[in-house]
Amino acid sequence: MKKAGDLLSAILDENMLGKAREYSKLFSAWEHLTQKHGIAAAASHSRLSDIKRDILLVETDHPGWIQILQAKKHLLLSDMQSAFPGLGINGIAFKLGKSPADPVQAAPVPVEPAAPEQTSAAGEQPAKANSPAGSAGKKLPGKKQPGYKKINNKELAEKLKSLEKSINDLPLR
Repeated sequence: MKKAGDLLSAILDENMLGKAREYSKLFSAWEHLTQKHGIAAAASHSRLSDIKRDILLVETDHPGWIQILQAKKHLLLSDMQSAFPGLGINGIAFKLGKSPADPVQAAPVPVEPAAPEQTSAAGEQPAKANSPAGSAGKKLPGKKQPGYKKINNKELAEKLKSLEKSINDLPLR
């Protein structure tokens, strides 16, 4: 005769296993769902990251993909709810994240040694490659810079920076 604790463990483990299978299917279905709704390219620029408080979290590698996915949000949500009713998904939230193509982080790019300083014919010293003046507009190896840093209109760049901060500070339902 089995103890009640053994029976409960077997039931709970089976329920957990079933839920784990459903999560696995959900994460595998993302590419198919984006393809079904005519945005197949979005699958390689986004990934499902988690479900928190019944909200499916989707990370993208560029704000443009967030806009594209938001345009199809109601269709994606409806399909997710139909295909995975046991997960209780009530919404989808999008956020900017790491590129899905970069599994963890690419190997650091080696920094080339600076060329010896040369004096121009006018006798002026050129800006050093490692100085802020010499690196203006260049991306630092191994460090991602936000897209708004490339915008020449300072007012627009500040508004975008503020918008990004506001979005990142939004509470999940």
